[in-house]
Amino acid sequence: MKIKKSEFVTSAVTKDQYPESTLPEIAMVGRSNVGKSSLINMLINRKNLARTSSTPGKTQLINFFDIDSKFTLVDLPGYGYARVSKEQKKTWGKIIETYLKTRSNLLEVILLVDLRHKPTAEDIEMYKWIKTFGFNGIVVGTKHDKIKKSQLQKHIKIVRDALGMGQDDVLVMTSITNRYGKYDVWEIFNELFEVNGYDVHFEPQQGGTQND
Repeated sequence: MKIKKSEFVTSAVTKDQYPESTLPEIAMVGRSNVGKSSLINMLINRKNLARTSSTPGKTQLINFFDIDSKFTLVDLPGYGYARVSKEQKKTWGKIIETYLKTRSNLLEVILLVDLRHKPTAEDIEMYKWIKTFGFNGIVVGTKHDKIKKSQLQKHIKIVRDALGMGQDDVLVMTSITNRYGKYDVWEIFNELFEVNGYDVHFEPQQGGTQND
């Protein structure tokens, strides 16, 4: 994937800290250990743009990343870490809710789930929340490479059933190990730009592979 420039813009907690921008935004959200930062780095061909943490639940901010000055990729705070206090969980929920309610250039919120496990109660709540705010409820399943081929359809069904996904709701599988599903995610991005009237489209490099 040919991306000329990807850079961190800012971190925010409150609305007044959001960057002033008319660029379209796509946000990603998921449990604190689902591999969100690693997926973002894979998608934009960078190793450490989105910082990964060895301490789950550490990321408490909304992080904004400019991609080729064409759109903003947004990393929402991770949720679901058991050692975090109830008060902190409420704070994170409020941070996410404010962003979803007030960000007019937000095109979609994509939920990340670990394909190896049945979605948690918090995953289910977040998926319903995303739908309630009028978004499509696109799901990206991570760690595809950790599942045996013979068990894959079973795991997909578990995820779709637990979240209550409809027949037309989109579930894409990914792996940062072998970059599986990278182009599928970018195709979703391209479709979001198109249906929302933005003249933005990203093409794979000519002759490229999932590693580009």
